[in-house]
Amino acid sequence: MAISVFDMFKIGIGPSSSHTVGPMRAGALFVTELRNQNRLHSVERLEVRLYGSLSATGIGHGSDRATVMGLMGEWPDQIDPSQVNQRIDALRADNQLMLAGEQAITFVWERDMCLLDESLPYHPNGMTLCAYGKNGELYEQTYYSVGGGFVIDAEQAASGVLDNDTTVLPYDFFSGAQLLRLCKTHGMSISELMMANEKVWRSEEEIREKIMVIWAAMRACVDKGLVETGILPGGLNVRRRAYRLHQNLQNLDNPNVIGSTLSAMEWVNLFALAVNEENAAGGRMVTAPTNGAAGIVPAVLHYFMKFKPTANDDDAVDR
Repeated sequence: MAISVFDMFKIGIGPSSSHTVGPMRAGALFVTELRNQNRLHSVERLEVRLYGSLSATGIGHGSDRATVMGLMGEWPDQIDPSQVNQRIDALRADNQLMLAGEQAITFVWERDMCLLDESLPYHPNGMTLCAYGKNGELYEQTYYSVGGGFVIDAEQAASGVLDNDTTVLPYDFFSGAQLLRLCKTHGMSISELMMANEKVWRSEEEIREKIMVIWAAMRACVDKGLVETGILPGGLNVRRRAYRLHQNLQNLDNPNVIGSTLSAMEWVNLFALAVNEENAAGGRMVTAPTNGAAGIVPAVLHYFMKFKPTANDDDAVDR
């Protein structure tokens, strides 16, 4: 199975790639299939069943809310995170769900959102969506959110084949050690080798454009995390720290001495913390490769781009 950079780095929302991004994608995939089957406008009721880990931690990770937003036709890379709470509150107040943004159905949260104390086969992050029409069940599908925002359906899970992409890469590898050996053997940098692999799917121009979109999302996430204050959601009364730490670092005599190991670590840690807090708040971010690890890559790149005088867009792609 060949995996593209754009499979590993996906724009989404917090706080979890497997418990938030995955369920939203599952909901969106479900209504897309209803539309493809010309059954969307026959739906009168819909039931969401969350199993295993999605049920146990679903409320804390927003799995229930994310699934419903997907059913409204939203995708993790396009949704406005600031509108989620408002739209969910409105749905729970009037019991009306606009399926795929075009088919109004009755959705009673306490009845139709089922958090079940049991697990499905194949994976602990399982969920089943079932649409009903006037004469009974129209369509049912089970999905598994297998990590990093990846979602597979019941048939894929049973087959054991997660992806049908049989693309042969010019420089295939399965570990960091193999990657480094390939680079040494062919006299290539890591970025050069990865670019050669990515070009089996798309042109270099498109690759660079898409990476810049990802970098823009990473940069925006850091920048937002540096200015937000207050208490993070979740009920534990955890106060944001990135804003205050940023102010303290800016007040140092030489806050951007790029040769200083201590200074570099302080800034990188700050940028990673800003991303982590945005993730916890359900903000827009990039799974890199998961939400749990999403702060490291943007933090290092943000530091380089901020404090390296000659840094430019090519560096965001090539490094």
